[in-house]
Amino acid sequence: QVQLVESGGGLVQPGGSLRLSCAASGFTFRFAYMGWYRQAPGNQRDLVAEIYSDESTNYVYSVKGRFTISRDNTRNTVALQMNSLKPEDTAVYYCSTALGGRAYWGKGTLVTVSS
Repeated sequence: QVQLVESGGGLVQPGGSLRLSCAASGFTFRFAYMGWYRQAPGNQRDLVAEIYSDESTNYVYSVKGRFTISRDNTRNTVALQMNSLKPEDTAVYYCSTALGGRAYWGKGTLVTVSS
């Protein structure tokens, strides 16, 4: 079955960096769309960054130039490098894929940006 397991969250000061990783299994990773989403308390879950099988990427405007999404098709992982973090980046970050018209989600990892 499809499994997505996020790691790498934590507490970081404003201006700091974190690297999130998502380990994927149960599907043919190299052909799959992969995305990172986030959900802050009281807010809906929103797209942060996405990467396609051809390694093309898209980012939400608020993270452009600060976050980088990448994939490793040999390890079936997708990463999100987050630099210059701001308090408004605080959220639970989720890894996602879409297969056969259905979205799959990991359990999420909490990122807290605070001094």
